This record gives sequence, C-alpha cells and structure tokens, in this order.
Amino acid sequence: MKRKITSTIEIATFSIPLSSMTTPNKVRRQHILIRALRITAFAILTLVSVAGAAPFAYVTSIGIDTGTVFVIDTATDNLTAVVPIEGWAGEAAISPAGTKVYVTDISGISTTISIIDTATNTVDAVVDVGSYPRKITVNPKGSRVYVTNRYSRVDDNSNNVSVVNTVIGTSTNTVMDPINMGLSTYDIAFSPDGKKIYATNSRNNTTSVIDATTNKIIAAVSVGDYPTDIAVSPDGNKVYVINSGSNNVSVIDTATNNVTGSVPVGNGPGDIAVSPDGTKIYVTNSGSYDEQGNTVSVIDAVTNKVIATVYVGTAPKGVAVTPDGKKAYVAISNGYSSDYKDNVSVIDTATNKVTATVNTGKYTMNYPVGVVIGPIIKPNEPFIKSNITDQSTKATSNETYPSTMVTLNTTENISVEETNLPSYEEKMLSS
Repeated sequence: MKRKITSTIEIATFSIPLSSMTTPNKVRRQHILIRALRITAFAILTLVSVAGAAPFAYVTSIGIDTGTVFVIDTATDNLTAVVPIEGWAGEAAISPAGTKVYVTDISGISTTISIIDTATNTVDAVVDVGSYPRKITVNPKGSRVYVTNRYSRVDDNSNNVSVVNTVIGTSTNTVMDPINMGLSTYDIAFSPDGKKIYATNSRNNTTSVIDATTNKIIAAVSVGDYPTDIAVSPDGNKVYVINSGSNNVSVIDTATNNVTGSVPVGNGPGDIAVSPDGTKIYVTNSGSYDEQGNTVSVIDAVTNKVIATVYVGTAPKGVAVTPDGKKAYVAISNGYSSDYKDNVSVIDTATNKVTATVNTGKYTMNYPVGVVIGPIIKPNEPFIKSNITDQSTKATSNETYPSTMVTLNTTENISVEETNLPSYEEKMLSS
C-alpha cells in the first residue's frame, strides 16, 4: 500500500513538576486540569487561525494531449495546480473529507477513473470500473464511490452503476458487484444520510430510488424528457432532476417519491447544484447545437421559481457552490475561444453577478466539463486543507492519512483521564 504522509501541528507541552509523594491527590488533579486546559486553549487558538482557510475548486478539462484537472484557490480565484490524468477528464466527485478527487475518463474508449490525492495534487490510483464511465459520486461516509456506466445500445439491459470500495481491509479501491440499472443511467446522487441513491435514466424518463444497503431499486419516479443531472437538498427532503429534453427541472418529494413541481429553465440545461443552506438551486444552460447558451438559472427552493438569470461565459457546463454558499463556480466549455482563457466564471451568490473569471495563464483549459469544491472545516472539526506549496510536512513511520491531515494530539505526557481532542481516525470510525 502506498505510504502516506501526515502533516502535524506541534502543540507545546507544559512541564509542571508534580510529586506523587508530597502533593495531595486533589492538588495533583488541579495541576493536571490546568495543564489540559492550557493545551486545549492553545489548540483552539491554532484551529481558529487556520480553519477559516478557503477550500479548493477542482475543474475537469478534456485537455489537449491528455485530460487535466485544474485546482483553483477559492479565496483568490487563482490557479494553483494542474493535474494531468489519463484520457478525457470528465466528471468529478470529492470525498467528504476533501482528501481525494475521483475523475471519470469520458473519452468513450476508456473503462477507468483516476483518483487524485489532494495533498500532493497527483494521481495515486487508476481504477478500471467498466465500459464508458460517465457520472460519479461518493457516499456520505466516503467508503464507496459510485460510477455510472453508460452504453449506447438501446436494446441492451446491461447498463449498471459500478461500485468502488475505497477501503476494504488492507486492500483499497476494490470494484464490487455493480448495481444493474437497465437503460442509460446517467447520473446519481446520495441522500444526506446515505440510505438512498437517486439515479436518472435518460432513455425511459425516470429517476430510480435505490436502497443503498441492498442496492435494490425500490421505486421509479416519472420525470421530464431525457433526465440527466441530479442533486439532493441538504435536508434530504427534495431531489432535483434536470430534464435536458424538456428544458426544465423536476422536483421530487423524497417522502412520497412524487414530483411536486416542474421549473422551466434555459435552453439545454447541463448541470445542477444546491446551495449549502438548501435555499437556492443553480442550473447551467449551455444552449443547443445551433445556438449556444450562456446563462445560469437560479431557482428559489421554496417557490420553485427562477428568481435570477445570471449571464456567464458561452456554453456553461459544470457548476458547484462553495461550502459557505457565497460563490458559485461555473465551467465554461466554449470550444471556440481563441485563447482558452477565462474558462471559469465565479458568481457572487448574494448579487447573482459574475464577479471574477479564472485565468489559467499559460495552461490551456480545453473544454472544461465538471466542477467540485472541497469542504470548509468548522472550528470543532479536524483541519483538512489542500496545501500546494507548503513543504514543512513531516513523515512518520505509521502514517495512514494524506498530508492535508492535521492531527491535534494533546495526550502527550498526560494521563488517559485528561482532556484530549479527537483524532481524524476516531472521527471517521465513529461516523
């Protein structure tokens, strides 16, 4: 197994002389408590200083000679890294911890996905998942990756969703038994609790509801024409389905598996994202073959009405909203640009205006398709950050997590009864 590097914050230990022979137990406990509180306070101050760091956006591009993934710092909207992958970089998904980005090869002749380590911005694995991988998602625990395998044959019932077990014993990235879906399953999304999977079936105009434990289809919901992309509200109460053949969005009530609304959007809707608070939905409108579009429709989740139309670059494809809900990043796939610059539009969600474009400089972002954005770590959570330039990481003999992981360990020289901060490993095992 590939060796991992863990980055750590050094937390000072406080040496307080204690004598078990002369100090009463009560006084000793007071000393220990004071010492633990000092360390905890130091750790909190350290977290406050770093936890506000903005996440990174990962934009996929089919590339020129090979596919590429562009890494953008959302704090500055500057390009920070370019990651080459096999084939055409198509759709992407990011692990809940932000440590891995999974990218499908949509060249049409590939059977693989690439896995990027966000600590080093390098591909650390390529996994064969079956013919024509298209869309991809990760379950809420980060333990499974789901990939739609699309076939062009309308008389074939072998379409499926490949399932990759990211960690199983000492073996990683093991392909498990697929979910047999039938005709042309396009996109998939998870309920926030991880119990259900929603999958769009473009050829029969339905959305399948799948039990994530049994991998069995438990319901089929009729939606609009040629459903493609899909998103689930943060509370899990609604599912939003793009119907690219009828230029609208179906709203599914997850309690009843019924369509409760249909929202007209622009021509050629391509991708969809829900704001972290669940109040807005963003849909890119790439237009038609004859006339390319250049807008993003903003839908109010309460009224199911378009409340704003944002003009962006030509032929927008992927869209993602930052975890704080303040920005939306849109991949602009215009293939007729003379310089392939400004291929990402940045929308201020408060004003519904494009406030920035990402210039890739000397790097060519040819036909960008997908966008995913890493998480923001809250002050009471372990800090995970993709660091492109920091070389001050430390290697230890028992590293098991990427170098973006900062482990706060306050148990050094303190008895097990003292206060300590939970490690990343403990958090993942308890989730």
